[in-house]
Amino acid sequence: MIIKKDQVVAQLYTVREYLKTPKDIAASLKKVKKIGYGSVQLSGLGPIDQKELKAMLDEIGIIASSTHEPGNEILDEPGKVADRLNDLGVAYIVYPYPSGIDFSSAGSVKAFAKKLDRAGAVLRKAGITLTYHNHHIEFRKVGGKVILEMIYDLTDPQNLQAEIDTYWVQAGGADPLAWVKRMKGRLPLLHMKDMGISSETKQIFEEIGQGNLSWEPIVKAAKSGGCKWYIVEQDSNHEKGDPFRSLKMSYDYIAANLCRE
Repeated sequence: MIIKKDQVVAQLYTVREYLKTPKDIAASLKKVKKIGYGSVQLSGLGPIDQKELKAMLDEIGIIASSTHEPGNEILDEPGKVADRLNDLGVAYIVYPYPSGIDFSSAGSVKAFAKKLDRAGAVLRKAGITLTYHNHHIEFRKVGGKVILEMIYDLTDPQNLQAEIDTYWVQAGGADPLAWVKRMKGRLPLLHMKDMGISSETKQIFEEIGQGNLSWEPIVKAAKSGGCKWYIVEQDSNHEKGDPFRSLKMSYDYIAANLCRE
């Protein structure tokens, strides 16, 4: 057994279709809590006042460990974002996706890294850690170097840390375990996503333990590297079409195979 159960987090994007209204959000948080998750990562929520959300989380007894926020707001208005997150008591924020960033140009990647570093410095002064969530696109090479390597090499670890997404590392043709080890000391968040192959021989999302990733060495490496939160997300291909069922399957596997009390 490797990690504690209270370190296992549900990424709410998994149940995004059930988060349209405050009433929906409350009901979904209660379901996630009943499964066993003591923490959530905020993403995919419909309109809700921050104070109402904080009160809801407190009443249900579930922690917001981290949050995905719009990338343009993080880069352009980090101070405003920090104020909002401090109201929620969230310590980790994630830059979710490089929308509109030209990854065909080394100059563009360098400018992007500079903006991330600058935003991270602002957030850090407000007590919030900025992390970067990868997809497969960051495993393109520009000038002979992998873009994700460039992003981390060009930023101060104090200003930008990692949220390695295991599925998307694998989809990008890289090794999730190697990347977890590479980010040792810079990996407070791990996105646990399993990958399988469909009957049409396409890559698909699977519940943790149902796909092909080797979870024990990945989680061991993350723990030894200082990872704090182990975040379960499944974008699609939910068990019997029910994302809550998928979250439970993943939680039960992690609790039985990777967790200690």
